[in-house]
Amino acid sequence: MSTLASPATTTGATAAADSAPAEADPAPAAADSAPDDSGFRDAVRDHADDLIALRRQVHRRPEIGLHLPQTQAAVLAALDGLPLEVTTGRSLSSVVAVLRGGLPGPVVLLRGDMDALPVTELTGLDYASEVDGVMHACGHDLHVAMLVGAARLLSGVRDRLPGSVIFMFQPGEEGPGGAEPMIAEGLLTAAGEHPVAAYCIHVLSAIEPFGRFSTRRGPMLAAADTLKVTVRGAGGHGSAPQFAKDPIPAACEMVTALQTFVTRSIDIFDPAVVTVGSFHAGTAENVIPAQAEFAATLRSFSPATRERVRRGVLDVVHGIAAAHGLTADADYVPGYPVTVNDGGEAEFAASTAAELFGADRFAWMANPEAGAEDMSYVLERVPGAFVNLGACPPGLDPMTAPLNHAAQARYDDAVVPDGAVLLAELAWRRLSR
Repeated sequence: MSTLASPATTTGATAAADSAPAEADPAPAAADSAPDDSGFRDAVRDHADDLIALRRQVHRRPEIGLHLPQTQAAVLAALDGLPLEVTTGRSLSSVVAVLRGGLPGPVVLLRGDMDALPVTELTGLDYASEVDGVMHACGHDLHVAMLVGAARLLSGVRDRLPGSVIFMFQPGEEGPGGAEPMIAEGLLTAAGEHPVAAYCIHVLSAIEPFGRFSTRRGPMLAAADTLKVTVRGAGGHGSAPQFAKDPIPAACEMVTALQTFVTRSIDIFDPAVVTVGSFHAGTAENVIPAQAEFAATLRSFSPATRERVRRGVLDVVHGIAAAHGLTADADYVPGYPVTVNDGGEAEFAASTAAELFGADRFAWMANPEAGAEDMSYVLERVPGAFVNLGACPPGLDPMTAPLNHAAQARYDDAVVPDGAVLLAELAWRRLSR
């Protein structure tokens, strides 16, 4: 997940509906087949130790971005011997594995991301990162192990599997984004037919209690765009501002006006977030600089609001610059789009999780997260569901534990077998309809 904001969740199978005020959600409906008719919960016991060992191997040797040769090699080794058609990416270190079932049927896609973050690990774990300044601070190492586990479980029922499964091992989720190049290289046609559904699980180091799954219908995560602004004036002496064109007051006015723009121009029921996280200007207290620069992240939860934000922030910047007799270069950089769960697939994922693990192991999310994900590109093309899984270690309070991306973020890999089971069961049941 490229960024994380605290997801609002409600507890249990009778959790609050997706947006307040609303009536409570009913318990998840029965899934399409009897609970765990695949036998995955029993079968995963034979793989649990290996999957956790794989997670820790990947955790020790984290890699950043689109090129992850060691992680790719670990995945290929873990898949070796399975009845899969495996291809690797041409422009990135991706792995696409196709399992063709013994019976005819559609195609389902399962995704796990593989990349780490430029963070120096401070967990003190005995399997902590051995690479200076790089850490699996977002839990993608657990995602790798879960997806390998799902591939093993589904391979074990290949003869009875009515259709095919694409296993998407993706680099670059934290940026610059691996999903789009994988799609361009043929991900969605890897099994021949276009997938009818796509699923993924993302672990959380905090907020959610250990072992609890959560999701929601509709927008799950935000679109994340960037605004980069350079305000240009004319430098001068700090004692004589009348002979200069000071860009700093204008830039400061822009920062505050962007907040007013959000509160006065954006629908509170279809919200946006504008945060200026970088501001640079000047070299000395008595020198008026020639320019000031700032950058902001822009979050939104619908295409309509995303477009209103794009137009609005540019109008604010250029209007204030003109009012001060200055110019401004404003660069709007689109990022990941909104990650949107299909309503029916979210219901299906919820009911499957509740049936497999119990109603107390699932919660409907009241609100989307303001983080962003490039699983959005897959879900723009394939109906599916993005599901969270609490991995906060027992003994820590989920409400105060370090969040994803923190140098102290810890994930209990005891959730890996359950994540593998849910991914495999979602594919099994979806293909068995």
